[in-house]
Amino acid sequence: MNKSVVPVEIRTVLPFNAGRAVFIGNEEKVFVIYVDESVGAAITMFINDTPKERPLTHDLIGHLMSALGAKVERVIINDLKSETYFARLIVSAENELFEKKIIELDGRPSDCIALAIQQKAPIYVSRDVWDEVEDRTDVLRQIEESDQQGGGEET
Repeated sequence: MNKSVVPVEIRTVLPFNAGRAVFIGNEEKVFVIYVDESVGAAITMFINDTPKERPLTHDLIGHLMSALGAKVERVIINDLKSETYFARLIVSAENELFEKKIIELDGRPSDCIALAIQQKAPIYVSRDVWDEVEDRTDVLRQIEESDQQGGGEET
């Protein structure tokens, strides 16, 4: 199995049906992961550094990690089965004796992405998934062009 990864970033998050479409990619390719409304909104808030009155779930997780001496090192979208994406959250933790350990957790890509953006951690896609996903660069370009002409919602 190919273990190489491709660095990506969140290009935009747009409303889609009852949730959000998260466009992820780089200069070479863009693909879409559909997420529920609440996590999509959290991702958008983290991207835009939107202040919140009260901590949301991802804020709470981030605060808890920080209090325990842990941080998100990276996220890897590592699998795609039946149109469902899978991701790994790579966390580093240091105890009171300054012993460091790496923890790898399975998570929904949407939650992993939210935490990565919150903590300014890189996001990667496994080469296997990257090669499998359909390029949606043209779709994103059309949306961006129509937004420039008609003024649509931005991230």
